[in-house]
Amino acid sequence: MKITVINGTEKHGVTWRLKEMFLEPFRSRAEITEYYLPGDCPAFCMGCVNCILKGENFCKDAACIHKIEDSLLEADLIVMTSPAYVMHVTGAMKSLLDHFAYRWMPHRPAPQMFKKRAAVITQCLGAGAKSTAKDIRHSLSWWGISEIHVFAEPLMENIAWEKLTEKRKKKLTEKMRALSGKCAGIDYTKPAKTGIVTKVKFYICRMMQKALYRNNPEYLDAKYWSEQGWLEKSRPWKR
Repeated sequence: MKITVINGTEKHGVTWRLKEMFLEPFRSRAEITEYYLPGDCPAFCMGCVNCILKGENFCKDAACIHKIEDSLLEADLIVMTSPAYVMHVTGAMKSLLDHFAYRWMPHRPAPQMFKKRAAVITQCLGAGAKSTAKDIRHSLSWWGISEIHVFAEPLMENIAWEKLTEKRKKKLTEKMRALSGKCAGIDYTKPAKTGIVTKVKFYICRMMQKALYRNNPEYLDAKYWSEQGWLEKSRPWKR
């Protein structure tokens, strides 16, 4: 079993500790690869749209993006973590998600994503955990992932782990074990099921790509969909 973790910050704070709790049941039986932002992807997306119009190899940051993407595509479970910064993901996490715009379903989604599972872990001091988790979940769902488990907890006592009460720490430990238990009981030799919402998104995008392909068979996104066989009877969740 392979797990790829994307940490939205290099800080070993509360979010990091929660992630460590989550991973504990998997450590003895999984190959875990972790990336820390911004260190493993220091450059911001410049919005040049070269990845969409010309191809992902034309991104100025293609080297680090492809390395992370290869790890994501090989993983059985994707774990995304980020504390809430002004009620949203960290700037580094947002930049990484922007870099993967070309993998959104209206463009060139990777067929492997439709079979994957993901977990999102976030927390904050007060409000913002749910909106932060929504930022990540939104991208994951448009990559084609249907099964996404979320932990979004407001830590009202204090943002510093050392200042949390032992009772609070114990409660958080139990919650993280419960979250990992949902995934730990899954047979990872079998692909995740693609949900109805994901399929509806796919078919809407398919209608758009069919129209684009009729107008210009060399248009990059439409050509990709045609090569995958998705404009005909092939579907990514049946491969």
